[in-house]
Amino acid sequence: MTETGDLNSVPASGIRPIPFLVIFKDLTHVFSMDAIGREILSMAFPAALALASDPVASLIDTAFIGRLGAVELAAVGVSIAIFQQASRITIFPIVSVTTSFVAEEDTLEKMKEEEAEEEANKAKNVHANTLAIQDSLEKGVASTTSNNKNQPQQTPVDVKLTSDTKSNNGNKANKKGKKTIKSASTAMIIGLTLGLVQAIVLIFSSKVLIGIMGVKPNSAVLSPAQKYLTIRSLGAPALLLSLSVQGIFRGFKDTKTPLYATVASDGLNIILDPIFIFVLRLGVSGAAIAHVISQYFMLLILLIRLAKEVNLMPPKFGDLQFGKFIRNGGLMRARTIAVTFCQTLAASMAARLGTTPMAAFQICLQVWLTSSMLADGLAVAGQAILACNFAEKDYNKVSAAASRVIQMSFALGLGLSVFVGLGLYFGSGVFSKDPAVIHLIAIGIPFVAATQPINSLTFVLDGVNFGASDFAYTAYSMVGVAAVSIVAVIYMAKSNGFVGIWIALTIYMGLRAITGMGRMATETGPWKFLRGRL
Repeated sequence: MTETGDLNSVPASGIRPIPFLVIFKDLTHVFSMDAIGREILSMAFPAALALASDPVASLIDTAFIGRLGAVELAAVGVSIAIFQQASRITIFPIVSVTTSFVAEEDTLEKMKEEEAEEEANKAKNVHANTLAIQDSLEKGVASTTSNNKNQPQQTPVDVKLTSDTKSNNGNKANKKGKKTIKSASTAMIIGLTLGLVQAIVLIFSSKVLIGIMGVKPNSAVLSPAQKYLTIRSLGAPALLLSLSVQGIFRGFKDTKTPLYATVASDGLNIILDPIFIFVLRLGVSGAAIAHVISQYFMLLILLIRLAKEVNLMPPKFGDLQFGKFIRNGGLMRARTIAVTFCQTLAASMAARLGTTPMAAFQICLQVWLTSSMLADGLAVAGQAILACNFAEKDYNKVSAAASRVIQMSFALGLGLSVFVGLGLYFGSGVFSKDPAVIHLIAIGIPFVAATQPINSLTFVLDGVNFGASDFAYTAYSMVGVAAVSIVAVIYMAKSNGFVGIWIALTIYMGLRAITGMGRMATETGPWKFLRGRL
């Protein structure tokens, strides 16, 4: 920036600035609680808590099921893995595009309302001026009767302005009513449809999918796993629709409502678990029933709250935006599959090394991924805020918000690096008592801890690119990263074993961070406005 701070100015030296340096804009204000900082944190904190509540509830759920025995615990573990992977691939892409599309549409509707209100105020001013002129003219003319004084005739202009004012007052009354957000209605229909499809597929292919996970036909795990997965699948429509609704609330910059609904749902699940599992003696089937009930309870809370703000269906079915969602959702689905495949391949290569390396790898991987939830909260906030700013075409706000959320993510990553490193070093015994497993965890600590800043930066850059609705770039770049990372994982695992897998995952996250910065660094796509603005 120049000394005047004008983002549209060009440096007098004529030297073209480095575009990605926008992330260092106002770096000294990274911890400032100014308007941008407060808005980001007010959204990020509830979003992070909502994302963290499910794993916590799952841990408690696992503790209840663990009391039934090792077979039941293994069965539920396999079923949950299948259900979660299916849900991730099915709905995550829709949630991502929903947040951006709703934020954009809501912002544009607000801008239209503000313009209409401004026009109404202008009409009122003209009307008031007209009445004042008439009043002054009438005072200068002698009236013939008292009736004429009490009931002055309106001029054609006066009649028109009065009519316009009434119309505008009517519009203002409508503003206080429900919004009609076409992208919100579209997201809910798609979410419900995908949920029904997922439920049908999982129910009728449960045995095959469990077999693919390595459970043999004569295994004691097969029957309880199939029961749990079949019943749990009945909750897929509620889960996927509720996730779509959460994406809508995020688009409205409301992350508190999804938090309240998620906590209430998880709380109900924790209460129902012991009742269905032990009191009613339904075992793993009871655990699945408790989950399904809690998911429909969450959906009910979200729909009641949403119905107070939004018309759940637009006036015309033709107003729905299926093409837009399917096109961009398909791109995001390809991206999600690429991400999932890389992580699954790394786990598969670790499993080939033996039971001990696999156990150590899973512990390190879960810590590695779980610590990212705080960064995901920042990513959600950044996406919603940037989508609104892009819709307003306020590029000063775009660059300010993007730089601040990226800076916050890196600072968060540094803090997580210290916390995770010390936590794993002193607390690895909580996860395993096996000395060999603990030794391998110690070897993995430098990778798990040192990559936290890269991870945080990567996840937030995803949110930044989603906020710019740059879904095609994020999808294609992720597929390219996956192609390189797959080769790296296979080669490094074979040549360097456990350490090699972590080196490959570090390369994988590093490439994601670089490509995440790619558009901003090259001033292309939605970031063309950066040219000459630094």
